[in-house]
Amino acid sequence: MRRRFFCTLPLVAAVTAPPALAAPRLLPDPPQARRLRLRHAASGASFSGLYHNGRAADPAAMAELSQVLADTRTGQVRAFDVQAIDILWEMGRRQGLAEFTVLSGYRTEATNREVNGAANSQHLRAAALDLQIARARFDSFAEAAISLGRGGVGLYPAQGFIHLDSGAVRRWTDGDGPVVAARRGPPPRSPAEQRIDRLAEAWASLRRR
Repeated sequence: MRRRFFCTLPLVAAVTAPPALAAPRLLPDPPQARRLRLRHAASGASFSGLYHNGRAADPAAMAELSQVLADTRTGQVRAFDVQAIDILWEMGRRQGLAEFTVLSGYRTEATNREVNGAANSQHLRAAALDLQIARARFDSFAEAAISLGRGGVGLYPAQGFIHLDSGAVRRWTDGDGPVVAARRGPPPRSPAEQRIDRLAEAWASLRRR
């Protein structure tokens, strides 16, 4: 009888162990509110404030952003894509940028033709942003945008702007422009551009797997 008592004692101790000895449960991080500050260079319209509470976008804030990013030639407004705005917010967070200057947001088909935009441009669906980027920050911003691995990234170093959109993951660059490149051949790739090329190739290989 005594032998049976000692055999069951560890089991009783385990069952009656105080809750304090149990492994702690890890709580998920609270949702992060998302704020933006941007100005449209062509119209002077601006937005500054919260557009997303971390769980869902705020409809009123998105409506205001859509007004700011409207077609500046016609004034036509289209509801702007939340994912494109999220990409912009993430870039601001990673690069420590307090404000963005937008050169182009939504475009109507007529405006897109006027500026020689691509026929399938993401600007037509209010899902693309052309951002003025200072020369000193251009390379680091480009690398961060490509490493993000979200949407399209177009690099226009000669014009001083970078295109971001929420479409398929892809990358392109305008370099010095097609006319100059055709006359003298493509310019040599700088070390920063070579790093960008490697990042783009790495992302492309990941998507093929």
